Amino acid sequence: MDIKKELGEKIKRLRKKSGFTQEKLAEIINISSRNLSNIELGLSYPKPETLEKIIETLDISTNKLFETEHLKTDDELVNRINLYINSAKSNRPKLELIYKILRDLCEET
Repeated sequence: MDIKKELGEKIKRLRKKSGFTQEKLAEIINISSRNLSNIELGLSYPKPETLEKIIETLDISTNKLFETEHLKTDDELVNRINLYINSAKSNRPKLELIYKILRDLCEET
């Protein structure tokens, strides 16, 4: 996927999750609704100062905006899950919590 499009979609998801309309976020960060729309559609990159305002307004970290966990393969995700489980072997409360979370998630499907 195109990086501009990926970034735009992420901003859009986070904006909606935070309860902002496009118009309201654009007003707060002092850009036009059209400009924000172009960013969300992946037609343009936000300027660094605009990106900073988006991060502050949506109350997210830079890492949250640019994380790429969703791009990992299934095998990479399973390996990562196994690493987390193995790291908790010596911590019974943590291991029980991981178990409960996985059990609840798997029972939903």
